[in-house]
Amino acid sequence: MRSTYLEATVRLYHLSDAMEGGAAETLFYGSLTQAMQIAAQQDEATQEGLFIATDNDVVAYLDLLEG
Repeated sequence: MRSTYLEATVRLYHLSDAMEGGAAETLFYGSLTQAMQIAAQQDEATQEGLFIATDNDVVAYLDLLEG
């Protein structure tokens, strides 16, 4: 993910059924800090399909935790 800041506006979404074309469901739109908190509260299976989009990048939630 390119450099960003904790108060950057992001979209937290869940991509389901990626193998079948997928459907993106927005869970939250607001600060990166809040998006990370909401993502952490989701169950493990849901976290596997979470993505965070900024104005210039998209990254899987779990990839952010590994960084």
